[in-house]
Amino acid sequence: MTALSPRLQMQNIKKSFGPVQVLNGVSMDVMPGEIVALLGSNGAGKSTLMKILTANYSKNAGDIRVNDQLVDFQTPRDASRVGIRFLPQEISVFPELTIAENICMSAESTGPVNWSDMASRAELVLDDLGFGQLDPQTLVNDLPVAERRIIEIARALEGQADILVMDEPTASLSEQESEQIFIILRRLKERGTSIVYISHYLKEVFEISDRIVVLRDGLNSGEFDPHKAEVSEVVSAMLGKVSGSMFEDRPPLPEQSDVVLSCSGLTQPGVIENVCFELRTGEIMGVFGLIGSGVEVLGRLIFGAEGRPEAGSLMLNGAAYTPISPLKGKQAGIGFVTAERKTDGIMADMSVRENLVAAFQADFGGKMLTSPARENEHTTDWIDRLGIKTAGPEQAIRFLSGGNQQKVCVARWLNPKVKVLILEEPTRGVDVGARKDIYRQLVAFAREGLAILVLSSDVEEIAGLSDRSMVIDRGRIIETFEAGAAPSDLMSASAQPS
Repeated sequence: MTALSPRLQMQNIKKSFGPVQVLNGVSMDVMPGEIVALLGSNGAGKSTLMKILTANYSKNAGDIRVNDQLVDFQTPRDASRVGIRFLPQEISVFPELTIAENICMSAESTGPVNWSDMASRAELVLDDLGFGQLDPQTLVNDLPVAERRIIEIARALEGQADILVMDEPTASLSEQESEQIFIILRRLKERGTSIVYISHYLKEVFEISDRIVVLRDGLNSGEFDPHKAEVSEVVSAMLGKVSGSMFEDRPPLPEQSDVVLSCSGLTQPGVIENVCFELRTGEIMGVFGLIGSGVEVLGRLIFGAEGRPEAGSLMLNGAAYTPISPLKGKQAGIGFVTAERKTDGIMADMSVRENLVAAFQADFGGKMLTSPARENEHTTDWIDRLGIKTAGPEQAIRFLSGGNQQKVCVARWLNPKVKVLILEEPTRGVDVGARKDIYRQLVAFAREGLAILVLSSDVEEIAGLSDRSMVIDRGRIIETFEAGAAPSDLMSASAQPS
């Protein structure tokens, strides 16, 4: 490798999952001592590309070179052996172990553990990062979040990382804590480490990176010099021209509509902080945020799946409401469609009928017994109304496509008792045709009077579906759009560290 050769080259990488082309000829390279920001909206292909680099996924086509050598990793350990380390968004440390044990965990060694040597190695790498004040014998559980991230970086370096991939490394950190990470990244850059930095905080990206690579829909969409490019250019490359065909025109909201749900100061320490908003009859309110922003917790907290909030008050249909449990949420008139359809949304071995009536099964019979005939009639009606493609009410739901499973999950809560429907990531893992169906149906149900709260990390979904929208980051609502917002508006708002 010459002085001017990239340390990492990924050329014409292609990847499909079945008929779905996720990457279609993506290329990127990273020089020694360079920080390359890898950007793209939800589903652009960033995570898939990095999982191919670290051998968590195989590629269908393309070449990967490390130090000018063609490589074909079969396992993540193969990638690790040539100095590639991946730091996921969720901090992956062992809180019940010491700093030294966490840092030295990646070392390949045999025989008895040399505790003294482990502590010495931990001290050396911490000194190298500028955090020599940390005691290697301290339990990681006793450290703040920022220092846990530092321990994770130290573990990668102790394992001789030459190429460091960081996925949203500051998502759970304050601005002051993020600066600690930037100090470390600048040190690593000086010593020649190559860094791939994935983040949606554009202000941070422009501050810390040497080059910006943008993906969109599995393709290279642009490459930028952060010292010369405008933020608007990068956002445009990330989003492109958003097609309006996915979202049909719809009648406007009535000028006067009642407030169904209001939240004031809703707080759950560490995840949700002082959230305030109102949701009206017939309205679709969208909440956009990246994973780790609180978007994955807010709906569950309102429904009662996270238990009683630490602080704040809620009003539902004009009466005080305290989320305690999902049962209490349902009894109060709230429906909830989870993001985790396969694990929390469907009962895979049960029929379409059993899944669809599960939330209100008591409505289909007397005190002791239900009526399968009434359940069957109800299920058949919703199959027809929502266009659910199934062999019939008794087909096991696991044999349905993701989109049709999702329609069943939505239909489960379309009961007159439900006044507020909360949906998390409503079209995750759903094909384009089913997405359009679901969007059209949600708008129709809203205009019939249902109040809908949609929480999603898909910026185009929130922009296209919502009557009003909010952006959440680090547990706080950082901006509210009282009318329809463009995807670029939402993305720009979320790109600024809160």
